[in-house]
Amino acid sequence: EPAIPPPILYHGTSEKNLKLIQVSGIKKMNRHHVHLSSEMETAKQVGSRHGKLVILIVDAKRMHDEGMVFYVTENGVWLTEFVGVGYFKR
Repeated sequence: EPAIPPPILYHGTSEKNLKLIQVSGIKKMNRHHVHLSSEMETAKQVGSRHGKLVILIVDAKRMHDEGMVFYVTENGVWLTEFVGVGYFKR
C-alpha cells in the first residue's frame, strides 16, 4: 500500500556514482524501486559498502506533495520509482 513518507529521507551511495546521479537522478537500476532510509545511519551503512560514502538528503515531502508514490517495507525501507535531480542534495 502507498504510504506517506517522513519529510526527509536519505540515500547512501558512493562518490563514484555521484556525478551520474547529479545528472540523471537516483534510479532503481536493477531493483524494483529506489531504496531510501529514514535514518542517516542506515544510509551510511548501505552507501559505505560501495566505496567512498556520499549521503544524499531527499525531500520526500515535496516529492509526495507533487504526486510521487512511496511505499514502506516491514523492515522500514522506503521505496519509490525514481528521485529526480531537483529533489535531493548532498
